[in-house]
Amino acid sequence: MMALELQLIGIFFGIFMIYYTFLHYKRSEFSRQVFSLWMLIWILFIAIVLFPELLRPLVSALNFTRLFDLLTVIGFIFLMVLVFYNFTIVRKNENKIEEVVRKVALTEAKVLNKKKR
Repeated sequence: MMALELQLIGIFFGIFMIYYTFLHYKRSEFSRQVFSLWMLIWILFIAIVLFPELLRPLVSALNFTRLFDLLTVIGFIFLMVLVFYNFTIVRKNENKIEEVVRKVALTEAKVLNKKKR
């Protein structure tokens, strides 16, 4: 595949993700802040796909040999941040669920003890 074809695929992907993000926002699944953050990410993605040479100074400053190496490292960092964020959200939800289950169990135990008397 030639670079132009990959750029077109990247642009179409970015536009699709902008649309998909907008749908989630309209369904009130995303807050305004989350919507704005993801829109910024997708617009930056499209800009990097369209103008990869903008990152050349950063590539040379960080002593990478190719632009692709830099983008791979940035991608891994982004994925690790998302994995950590998802982990923290899951842990918070697990703790909340555990607390609710304990309260329900204690309430039901009190009700059963009153019925036995």
